[in-house]
Amino acid sequence: MALFKRSKTTAAGFDWAGVLWLFVFFWYFSGITQLLIQITGTSGFTGFRQAFVMSAIWLAPMLLFPKRTKLLAGLIGLVLWACSMASLGYFFIYQQEFSQSVIFIMFESNVSEAGEYMTQYFAWWMVAAFLAHTAFAWFLWTRLRPVYMPRGRAMVAAAAIVIAVVGYPLVKQTLRMGTFAQGFEKFETRIEPAVPWQMAVAYHRYLDTLEDMQGMLDSASKIPPLHNLKAAGADQPSTLVLVIGESTNRQRMSLYGYPRNTTPELDKLKDQLAIFDNVVTPRPYTIEALQQVLTFADEENPDLYLSTPSLVSMMKQAGYKTFWITNQQTMTKRNTMLTTFSEQADEQVYLNNNRNQNAAQYDGDVIEPFNKALADAAPRKLIVVHLLGTHMSYQYRYPPTFDKFKDRNGVPPGVRDDQVPTYNSYDNAVLYNDFVVSSLIKDYAKSDPNGFLLYLSDHGEDVFDSVGHSTLGRNENKPTAPMYTIPFMAWASPKWRENHDWNLAGDLQRPYSSSHLIHTWADLAGLSFDELDRSKSVVSDSFKVRPLLIGDPYQREQRALIDFSLMKPKPVAGAESKVVQQ
Repeated sequence: MALFKRSKTTAAGFDWAGVLWLFVFFWYFSGITQLLIQITGTSGFTGFRQAFVMSAIWLAPMLLFPKRTKLLAGLIGLVLWACSMASLGYFFIYQQEFSQSVIFIMFESNVSEAGEYMTQYFAWWMVAAFLAHTAFAWFLWTRLRPVYMPRGRAMVAAAAIVIAVVGYPLVKQTLRMGTFAQGFEKFETRIEPAVPWQMAVAYHRYLDTLEDMQGMLDSASKIPPLHNLKAAGADQPSTLVLVIGESTNRQRMSLYGYPRNTTPELDKLKDQLAIFDNVVTPRPYTIEALQQVLTFADEENPDLYLSTPSLVSMMKQAGYKTFWITNQQTMTKRNTMLTTFSEQADEQVYLNNNRNQNAAQYDGDVIEPFNKALADAAPRKLIVVHLLGTHMSYQYRYPPTFDKFKDRNGVPPGVRDDQVPTYNSYDNAVLYNDFVVSSLIKDYAKSDPNGFLLYLSDHGEDVFDSVGHSTLGRNENKPTAPMYTIPFMAWASPKWRENHDWNLAGDLQRPYSSSHLIHTWADLAGLSFDELDRSKSVVSDSFKVRPLLIGDPYQREQRALIDFSLMKPKPVAGAESKVVQQ
C-alpha cells in the first residue's frame, strides 16, 4: 500500500499544490486586511504572522473529509467571508483593526449615529473593493480540490495541525501564566487577528470588560456628591478644557529647555502660558496615575477614587455639561477604568478602537470633535481631551511629515547607534504632540471662550535619558526622573483673566504632584466645597509644600514610597523653567 493515496489531479505522491490552494483560500479572508495593515504601516508584523498561523486550522477538516472539500470549504469560507467583509470595511472607513472596542461603540451608538458615520466616511470605491474581494474569494474556491491521504495518516496530520496551532500554544501560555484562565486570555490574543476569531474574541472580551465597567459605574453612582458645593460665576457661561497627555517627559520639550526644537509651536505661545516646571506624577502608568489625578485619591490615600467623586462628576454637580474625547484605546482590560471615567461624562467621542496598541493612531483626530464640542450650545461646558501622546511605539504616534529628527545631531554621546532611531522617533512624537496641543489651544482661543485650558501628561517616559542611557520605558521598581517629570501648563482667555486672579508667576516653580490636580482644578474653576483642600492647590495662597511621593502605595509595607526630591532633575544654571537630563 502506498504511503499516500495518489491524487487524481497530480502526477504522483501527495498533492502539495492542493494543500497550498486550500491554505491560501482560508488565509485570504484574514490575510487581506492584515496585508493592508502592513502596506499602510498601521501596525506591526505580529498580527500578520498570527493570522497566517491560525489559518492552518481549517486544513484539518479538509484532510479528514476530502470528498466534501468543496462543500466544507464553501460553508467555512462563507462565514470567513462575512467576517472579513466587516473587518475590511471597518479598516477602509477608520484605518483601524477590528477589536472589542468596535463592538462597544456599536452597542453604545444608536441607528442615527451609525448612519451619520456611514454617510460621512463611506466612499463608492469601497463597493468596487468589496466586489473585488468577493470575486477573488470565489476564484480561490473554484481552484480547490480534495487532498487524499490514507485515513490513519489523515487523522494524524489533522491532529498534528490542531495541536500545533491550538494545543501547544494554549498549554504553553497556561504553564507560563500559572492558570488556565490567564493562559486562555493570552491565547485569545494569538488568535484574535484571524477571522472569525476576531469577532468571537472581541465579543467575549467586550462582555467581560463591560461587566467590570458596569460594576464600577454602579459603584460610582452610589458615591455621595460633594458637600456644600458652590460655583463662583454660576450664572456666567464658561468653557473649561482639560487636555491629558500620554508618556510625555517634559525633559524632552524645548519649552522646558531641551536643546532640540521639539515644541516650536508651544514655544511661540510661551508668553501666553503659565508653565509649571516642578510637577511630577505619582506613578509611571496611565491607569494608576489617573486614578489619583482625576479623583481625590493620592499616594497616601490611594483608594479614595472608589468613594469620592471624580473630576467629571464634580463638574457635572457644578452645572457643567461634560464631554470626553479620547484617542486612547477604548475598551481593553487595562483601559476599563478610563472608559468608566469617560462614561461619567454627558457625551463621549471614542476615536481609537484599534485591536493593537502599537498601531498608527494620530492625535490630530481629536481636533474636529473638540471644535464640535466647543460649538455646543450648552452655556457651561467641561471638555476633557485624552491624547495618545508619545506612547510606545513612538514611530506610530506621528505622520511622516513630522519625521524631522533622523540623525545623531542633538543626541547625547552616551546613546548607542542602535538606540538612536528610537531616541529620534520619541522626539518626533513630542514634535507632533506639540502640534496637537498647540492646535487645541489656538482653536480654543478662536472660540472666544470664558475659561481656561490646562494640559498635563499622565506620566513621563525614559527614552535613554537617565544615567547610562540604557533605560527605555517605565519601571516603577527601578524609577528614574524622566518617568515622573511631566509638562504642566495652563492658558486662560482674556475674558477669564478679567474676572479671575491669574497672576500665577509666583506659583510656577512650586514642587507639586499631579495626584492633587482636582484641588488645583477646583480652585482655578472657582469651586468651593467641604472636601476642597486649598493647601493641595498649587495656585492657592494656602499651598503647602509636601514631599513628592512616588511608588506603589499598595506595596508600602514591602517598599516605602520615595520622595522624588531625592532624584529630581536640577535646573540649568542661569536659565528659567529649564531642566537637564539625568
